[in-house]
Amino acid sequence: MGIRFEDVTVAYGRTTVLDSFDLTVEPGEVMALLGPSGSGKTTALRAVAGFVTPARGRVWIDGRDVTKLPPYQRGIGMVVQSYALFPHMRVDKNVGFGLRAQGVPRAETAERVEQALALTGMGEFARRYPRELSGGQQQRVAIARALAVRPQVLLLDEPLSALDARLRSGMLAELARLHRELPDVSMLYVTHDQIEALTLADRIAVMDRARLRDVGTPQELYRRPRTEFTASFVGNANLLPVTVGRDGGVRFAEHDLQAPTGDAAPGAEATLCVRPHAVGLGDGPNPLPGTVTGIQWRGATHRLLVETAGHRLMADVGELRDPPAPGDTVTVHFAPDDAVLLPAGTGGDDRDG
Repeated sequence: MGIRFEDVTVAYGRTTVLDSFDLTVEPGEVMALLGPSGSGKTTALRAVAGFVTPARGRVWIDGRDVTKLPPYQRGIGMVVQSYALFPHMRVDKNVGFGLRAQGVPRAETAERVEQALALTGMGEFARRYPRELSGGQQQRVAIARALAVRPQVLLLDEPLSALDARLRSGMLAELARLHRELPDVSMLYVTHDQIEALTLADRIAVMDRARLRDVGTPQELYRRPRTEFTASFVGNANLLPVTVGRDGGVRFAEHDLQAPTGDAAPGAEATLCVRPHAVGLGDGPNPLPGTVTGIQWRGATHRLLVETAGHRLMADVGELRDPPAPGDTVTVHFAPDDAVLLPAGTGGDDRDG
């Protein structure tokens, strides 16, 4: 049961909040909409849900044009960050609310509520009230309620943002399990958290300033981003301004570096992307001298902040017994194959990305 956005534009007065949005979510796929606040990701979700009407374009669910259908006719389930549980209703009544609204017979409602609670591991809490549950348990109830109506698509709008780090990690594992157990349900997952998107999604749609910037698998977007914005938003990235050399490689400040240049024209301005984990300390290929400006201990690793040629580099290295101190001179390096050449001017300020 897939989802398709076809040139969808949403505007409030003169302000466009979703601009010419084209995206297909395959049947059974988890698609994460990832972007900063105001990027248009929640608006896209609400367009699928039927809570906003596009000024232009169409929304399709399972090959059916639902652009003008009310929410209750779209075959969707939705989970929001605030849980939106009825405080005066027990858990089983909350989960069965949508079924009762649809006029599902009482016996079938009871059966489907039981199944949904079992699927989310909340069966033993059926007779409790929301106030008697933890935040993670309340979110499971909200997911069970969405699943009870047996939706064609499941929409999740920042569903874990109200949870602490430990609960968030556990709920990510639960959502991944649900995805395996419900292979026919398409999920559209809105988040600004890159870890959630990288962990859960089959593909990620990166959004900024009401536009779709990039789309691909988590591995593609992390290892081979296509824009500066994607590189900096999907994981951390070192972005160095370079000029493409005439004999291959690139020039950064006064340093000639080896990196794949593809079909980039000699003399072209570009940006070199190197992930922090690919930057080593000491001698090696593509050496760059610099000064340590900061050091962060992260348990199994140290992150060094190194200024070189007026630019800051992040280097994630193994835990150091005797780490350098701020002000020390060091050399960092990276392998040519760990660098990606990006077109210059494709960062967050480029609206046409």
